[in-house]
Amino acid sequence: MNLSLTTLLPFLKWMPLRGDALKADFIAGLTVALVLVPQSMAYAQLAGLPAYYGLYAAFLPVMVAAMWGSSNQLGTGPVAVASLLTASALTPLAAPGSEQFVVLAVMLALLVGVVQLALGIFKLGVIVNFLSHPVIVGFTNAAAMIIGLSQVNKLIGVPMGRSEHFIQDIWGVAKQVGDTHL
Repeated sequence: MNLSLTTLLPFLKWMPLRGDALKADFIAGLTVALVLVPQSMAYAQLAGLPAYYGLYAAFLPVMVAAMWGSSNQLGTGPVAVASLLTASALTPLAAPGSEQFVVLAVMLALLVGVVQLALGIFKLGVIVNFLSHPVIVGFTNAAAMIIGLSQVNKLIGVPMGRSEHFIQDIWGVAKQVGDTHL
């Protein structure tokens, strides 16, 4: 196996930046930052964390990913489904927004990172090829519905508690429709 430094650190291949590439990269980076900042803050709130934690989740992965390669199709950073799964996993253990919740979220992020690193090292990404199209579509649609419905209380301006059952939370919001602040 022939491993070189540029194989381990692909950014060394394009490191001497040219002027035209630098300008294009700057514009692309600025565009992504303008979208990523508010989006990541919203995802942090969706995960039950203070909004400023979204900034950490937005910029640290992007800086690390830039050192190991680039992709025209891949967007590195927080995503709604991961935020929703974080909130679902940690809400039974601690109150969203509390110090304990933040500590658990950081530990969960590190644990998931270690698992993903191990999956990458052992080339286990091919397992995804065995998921059928209906399973992926069903998961995506369910996640979209849960994410959208979890924001209804903010849209109509009523408080929404968190319980073990999402349907109970939505029913609690529906009972407060008369108290909406539009």
